[in-house]
Amino acid sequence: MLDTTLVTTLNNQSDHERFASVSYHALALWCEAASYDGFAEFFHKQTREETEHTAKLHAHLLDRGVTPVLGALPSPHQQFADLLEVAQHAFELEKENTRGIHAAYEVALKVGDYPAQVLLQWFIAEQVEEEAWTDKLLTLLKRAGCAGAEANLDRHIMKIFAD
Repeated sequence: MLDTTLVTTLNNQSDHERFASVSYHALALWCEAASYDGFAEFFHKQTREETEHTAKLHAHLLDRGVTPVLGALPSPHQQFADLLEVAQHAFELEKENTRGIHAAYEVALKVGDYPAQVLLQWFIAEQVEEEAWTDKLLTLLKRAGCAGAEANLDRHIMKIFAD
């Protein structure tokens, strides 16, 4: 039987992953509306990745006999002044996600749940990558400095962040 605090924490983290997915979708839509097609494609890819993360948490719960509970999600932020603000928002999303994963891992440690610890170690490693790309994205956009540089970055964003 899974510890109830751990179940709640994993459900909360799955909600955050779902929220990140919806938030990345909102970023993609903003980019599409602003004619940043490369960034739109990139953020649609992030949307799918966050959905996969949610599925990974749900599969873990289901494999252990627990039906995941989907919580209500707030509306994502959708209004941005510019592409740099979009990147800053992505960075903040990932920082918040890292905090949630670390909190879940602390609970798994406290209750001695080894399978959850293994699962969450994967997420911890994943967050290192997620924070790295958001930090790099911010750096590149800060350097861009003009519409031409942003357009060039838009054309090459998928190549820059290829897996």
